[in-house]
Amino acid sequence: MDELREKIRMFARERDWEKFHTPKNLAIGLSVEASELLEIFTWLSPEESATLPQATQTQVEEEIGDILIYLLNFCDKLGIDPVGCAHRKLEINGAKYPVNKAYGSAKKYSL
Repeated sequence: MDELREKIRMFARERDWEKFHTPKNLAIGLSVEASELLEIFTWLSPEESATLPQATQTQVEEEIGDILIYLLNFCDKLGIDPVGCAHRKLEINGAKYPVNKAYGSAKKYSL
């Protein structure tokens, strides 16, 4: 993760793009890239979305790369550890959605 983060920094630095990489701009860019991933799946059936042709799979992989780059750049600018955030959020979600209440159900409920 650290190596990738450094590559992202160097990529922006070499192009003098750091001045554009504010948290606001990176958050917007992250949302745009996530929307581009979503666009690929528009109108696909659940079955089609699970068995993508190779060209579509490649598009998905490229969008995932863009999303990860934006997310890591965003976290870097704000001094946030994204892996730590994910671990903490899993703990929160584990308490919010205990297995005995959430197992096999996508319904929302109040504790």
